[in-house]
Amino acid sequence: MLRNFTSTLVATLLLGATVPAQAAVPAEATLYKNPDCTCCDEYARHLERHGIQVTIIDDANMGEIKQQARLPYGLGSCHTMSIGNYHVEGHVPYDAIAELFRQQPAIHGITLPGMPQGSPGMPGPQRSPFEIHQFTSQQAEPFMTL
Repeated sequence: MLRNFTSTLVATLLLGATVPAQAAVPAEATLYKNPDCTCCDEYARHLERHGIQVTIIDDANMGEIKQQARLPYGLGSCHTMSIGNYHVEGHVPYDAIAELFRQQPAIHGITLPGMPQGSPGMPGPQRSPFEIHQFTSQQAEPFMTL
């Protein structure tokens, strides 16, 4: 019986060693926005409910911030956030951010273009699935749908 336990323990440890490490979602983020945009403040509260301390920077040069993030044209929203080594554009739900850090892809960030109804920080019910894109070097492709 001890031999079976030892074999199972060794197999478990070996299998565990082959699983890639997952990064936790960082505890801090910086959100750049226009000072008049209240939905951005609501989005920050959404993240804070998930344990992320959000520093809000009003009056940022949003065009410059989006350019530094290498956000492709047409995929923007009202705010841009830096978290860990990534940029998150728009009202991206926390679950997508958690998946980003679980996967840790070699990209610049993820975006939920526009200001979809029912997304975190936006009023009303969700009308359609949220199509979240990943982007790098001004190129975008699907990341996930929520």
